Amino acid sequence: MSQPPVATQEYLRLPPHAPGLRIGLFGGSFNPAHDGHRLASLTALRRLQLDRIWWLVTPGNPLKDNAALPPLAQRVGFAREVADHAHIHVTGIEARLRTRYTADTLRALKLRCPGVRFVWVMGSDNLASFHRWNEWRAIARMMPIAVIDRPGSTHRSIASPAAGWLSRWRISESQAAALAGACAPAWIVLHGRRSALSSTQLRQQAKSD
Repeated sequence: MSQPPVATQEYLRLPPHAPGLRIGLFGGSFNPAHDGHRLASLTALRRLQLDRIWWLVTPGNPLKDNAALPPLAQRVGFAREVADHAHIHVTGIEARLRTRYTADTLRALKLRCPGVRFVWVMGSDNLASFHRWNEWRAIARMMPIAVIDRPGSTHRSIASPAAGWLSRWRISESQAAALAGACAPAWIVLHGRRSALSSTQLRQQAKSD
């Protein structure tokens, strides 16, 4: 698949922000980005009443084999083409921050963006393995979390160790608009139209083609 060019170093910049804005943070390898990422982002924007959502394209996920990972600029460029939305900003800022783990990235962003109301956004498949993340409890205490339901992980995500620990702080889905202003820990599961697309599936299909 062709990748649109990205201006030198521009993709490493912090997206526009200001105190009081409600911004969702959606992290991942985006290898490649696809319409499932876009659908989850649009769900979060609408249901949580966010002003923006940032796709944080990681230089390399510490829990995955990154040997065959395409260059960061290439993944950011294609992700921007897929996102194609005024309120979805795609950035490789983690490479500039030199952070390896999500907890460190979130600390750095909170320090650099005082007054911004951040929400961590992730799919239910990530909640299922959240307890394996470095400092996952610290992440939950740093900012509210929105979990977007994904096919094949609904039940195992809710039965996961992280969901069990977080259970006392779960917010009703009817209160989604209040999540960005809630004190962490606070989290919600959002249901709605779902996409079965996955980056793994698309990579395997590309190989077979």
